[in-house]
Amino acid sequence: MDIKEFISNYHNHPVLFVGTGLSLRYLENSYSWDSLLKKVASDFNPDPEYYLDIKAEHMRPTDYAFDQIAAQLEKDFNQHLKDNRHGKFEHINDLFYSNMEKGINISRFKLYLADLLREVTIKDSALPEIAEFKKARKNISSVITTNYDTMIEQLFAFNPLIGNNILLSNPYGSVYKIHGCVSQPDKIIITERDYEEFNRKYELIRAQLLSLFIHNPIIFIGYNIGDKNIKDILRTIFSYVDYNSDEAKKIRDNFLLIEYEQGSESTEVIEHDIDIEGFETIRINKLKTDNFVAVYQALANLFLPVSAMDIRKVQTVVREICEGGSIEVSITEDLDKLENSDKVLVVGSRKTIKYEFLTTAEMMANYFQIIEESNSQLLYLLNKQKIQSSQYFPIYAFSLICPEIDRSEDLKQQQQAKINALIAGTPPACHGNHLSPQAVIDDQRIPPTYKTLEMICSIMSGQMDLRQVEDYLRNFPDKGSTNYRKLLCAYDLKKNT
Repeated sequence: MDIKEFISNYHNHPVLFVGTGLSLRYLENSYSWDSLLKKVASDFNPDPEYYLDIKAEHMRPTDYAFDQIAAQLEKDFNQHLKDNRHGKFEHINDLFYSNMEKGINISRFKLYLADLLREVTIKDSALPEIAEFKKARKNISSVITTNYDTMIEQLFAFNPLIGNNILLSNPYGSVYKIHGCVSQPDKIIITERDYEEFNRKYELIRAQLLSLFIHNPIIFIGYNIGDKNIKDILRTIFSYVDYNSDEAKKIRDNFLLIEYEQGSESTEVIEHDIDIEGFETIRINKLKTDNFVAVYQALANLFLPVSAMDIRKVQTVVREICEGGSIEVSITEDLDKLENSDKVLVVGSRKTIKYEFLTTAEMMANYFQIIEESNSQLLYLLNKQKIQSSQYFPIYAFSLICPEIDRSEDLKQQQQAKINALIAGTPPACHGNHLSPQAVIDDQRIPPTYKTLEMICSIMSGQMDLRQVEDYLRNFPDKGSTNYRKLLCAYDLKKNT
């Protein structure tokens, strides 16, 4: 079955289970478990045989006990830094002693791991694929990862959950960092002792994750078929769910492993048997490919009655209601019966409820996220909203994503006319020859009241770098202001014509 057809059969929002392979694919600075430990070893002991000797001591019939290797490395690394206070790793020692003065004991080894993996730099070659990945996030309920880096939460703008916070989670829009994170080095799970403590405390977290596995499709990406994490998950699921039950069949049908195979363009999902100790053979679905774009596009094109974003917003409101406080709650089938309220949760029939996910102002404030996600479902709601002739609204990129916007041609003419009118009224102080927004800000010859207009003139003349304009707009302090909307319209017009 082709990946498009496979994912189109989903009836709920999928959960991504992300492994090291995805970070290795996209990040400039990423390591496998083996290469990470080897990196640490070589950084404080230049003898290449040092790490090989440790590996030899912890070699198993088919692999290595990397958690035991990490435990020995931690002991040696910590001792080395203790003996060399002002040496190569002085900054790590500074962190260690600063924490100790506050009564916080975090291993120097883990502080260094966090230091190594903290920076998230996407490979230039991966940017087109990352763009497709971002489009899929609108249909992803949550992400589970064993990675320590912060790539996923940065790309998806999801809320990272670490340690006990996993138990207090909102399933939609969360990244479950079950092995810890560089943002909290003390929570990193890497040594044999870490895993032992994790397994002792895992029961409640296991129950939380099990609920996700049962109710949502699970897509493993960044792992190979023999990975211990996959086998552990399957063992967990079928310890609680009868393998021969209808529920088990539903889980197996929703379970998909994306396994990397260099150069392969395959999009065919096949069945694969996995042998797990203590169980009969478990059959799963697998796609072995290097064509991850096809996977992301299939996810982005998944159409469900309710979007993952809608559910995230509703769950946030419901959680606040359940937590109590001063929130007033009204349940009605008719919006006309409601008075103004900060938060409204409406329960009723489609005949009596008018639903608009974002206002036009909110769409402009979220312009780049909507573009990244290619969110046609959200943009289709423009047909139910009125855009005034006096309003600045960036329709060009939106109409490319959602051709079904009824008034797109009229709105394009309106956008063009408003920008032309601005330029026609350009004062002598504006020349339209600046290369970046910052250059305009720094130019003392341009009065503050004309700086936005000079940026627009420079954009439309083709002088200004649109990438720098995008960065400026993304970080604009007041996305509800007229200046933001004018600049956004100029950027949108120049970028998409």
